[in-house]
Order: sequence, then structure tokens, then C-alpha cells
Amino acid sequence: MTVSMRVMSAGDGYKYLLRTIAAADGDRSLSTPLTRYYTEEGTPPGTWMGSALHGFGDGQIVLGDEVSESQLQLLIGMGRDPVSGDPLGRAFPRYVSVADRIEKRVADLDPGLGMGERAEQIGQIEAEEIERGNRRAVAGFDYTFSVPKSVSVLWGVADAGTQALIAQSHH
Repeated sequence: MTVSMRVMSAGDGYKYLLRTIAAADGDRSLSTPLTRYYTEEGTPPGTWMGSALHGFGDGQIVLGDEVSESQLQLLIGMGRDPVSGDPLGRAFPRYVSVADRIEKRVADLDPGLGMGERAEQIGQIEAEEIERGNRRAVAGFDYTFSVPKSVSVLWGVADAGTQALIAQSHH
């Protein structure tokens, strides 16, 4: 089993999840052709899981419910209860953008500088701030678990009973 991790930034960091979802791409019955795996895109819709679900929206979310876009926006985008919209702890911090930091530092330069020296200092400020980059608050992490190709091959050539065991083990 391998796992990949993606940082989800506060704000619109969750939107990549919405771009990868296709409702028809999930568990398949044995009567569905294997070729569907290669022709469909996306991942199955997310579902709620975990022992703390009862704390959201006075228990309105239950294990296995499908996660909606508005719930993702509230929880990951804004740090709020996905049902009621109430704040969950402190608000995500907001950071000053690279452009705004550059603008402020350039405005603070000595107005008596010559054109050449001013241009040199602006270049240095820009390089420093670009190297620092933009900071964004982290709202969460997305983990994707995958099996090695050898397991996929074994599943592909196995009988129905073995396929079911492999699928059950993976889930």
C-alpha cells in the first residue's frame, strides 16, 4: 500500500477535490465490465467518516453521508461547522501576499535614493519576497491510498471470490 499526501489550504484549497469527483466511478458489481475503470474519470464522491461526526450540526451528519460542496467550503475553506456554519476554534490566519509585501517595502525606501540605487534595492526586495513566497493557512490534508500495480494485476486475473477478498482487504 502506498499513500500520497496533499496539503489543503484554507480558502479554496478544497476545490481540487470537486474537480476530481465523478459520481459513477466507485465500486463496481461483477457484472460491470472491467474496461469502465479505463474509460471513466474521477474518484467516488467523498463520504463522512470518523467518531466525531456527532459533533457537527447537532448530529445531522451520519457515517456514510455524502459530503457536499457547501459542507467542504464551510469546513475546509472557512474552518466552520459544515452544517450550522458556526466557527470551529480560531479563524484561519490571513497572510500578506508577496505583491503587498513588496509594495510596502518599496514605499518605505529612502526617497533620496538615486534611480540606479533605487532600482537595485527594488530588485533585491522583489527577489527576497519572491523567495519567501506566499503563505497560506493549512486547513487539512488529503491522503490517497493506493495498492501496487501487482495487486491490481492479481485482481484482474483472479476469480470473483478472490477479487472480492482483494477489494475487501483494500477497503
